[in-house]
Amino acid sequence: MTDALIIGGGSGMGLALARTLLAEGMDVTIVGRSTDRLSAARAELERTTQGKVGTIRADIGREEEVAALFARVERAEHVVVTAMDASGAYGRTADVTSATARAVVDTKLLGAWLVGKHAAGRVTGSITYTSGINAYRPNGSNTIVAAANGALTALTYGLAIELAPVRVNVISPGWVDTPVWDQLAMDKQAAFAELAGRLPARRIGTPDDIAQAFVSVMRNGFITGTVLHVDGGHRLT
Repeated sequence: MTDALIIGGGSGMGLALARTLLAEGMDVTIVGRSTDRLSAARAELERTTQGKVGTIRADIGREEEVAALFARVERAEHVVVTAMDASGAYGRTADVTSATARAVVDTKLLGAWLVGKHAAGRVTGSITYTSGINAYRPNGSNTIVAAANGALTALTYGLAIELAPVRVNVISPGWVDTPVWDQLAMDKQAAFAELAGRLPARRIGTPDDIAQAFVSVMRNGFITGTVLHVDGGHRLT
């Protein structure tokens, strides 16, 4: 039994959420594919938090691992999914391999579906997925990621009905300073300065901004089947 199961909790937004919940005394289990990353995250969290933290290695693109994950956890009040595999997915569609596209869909969409499938009867409060601004503002260099994120919203609507009264929602971040930017060949700080000037919020988001959004939908018992946009006003520009 755990208060919160965070899939993708070893870095970025998932790690920020784990830090937030643990500081409030909740028991948190973080899940990821990298044993080394999970170990490093656990060591950091155990130094600075009040609640208990556990780790489980699992790939949500593999059904047998998702089934084993929920069999091991048994019960969770909240499940949050921030896992994403976008390596090689940015660029023109003509330059993205089909294997890369399948990896994006396997993690972002089918992985989310597998979580919903195997969490049924084991989660008691809510499931929250992570989409992204590219589902609503594709830029021509992230088409497969945009497609997976857009489909995730439709999946959430269906699961919100099917798994009720468990609540199912989506957080849709805008530009956020997470490790995914390090995969791109760019001057990150210069890019952030330019991007921030295009947003009404006049800054790039932080993982803590997104963590607070997760907490808000986890705790509001009347929010379900909803996409919460946390994008600094990006959709307005």
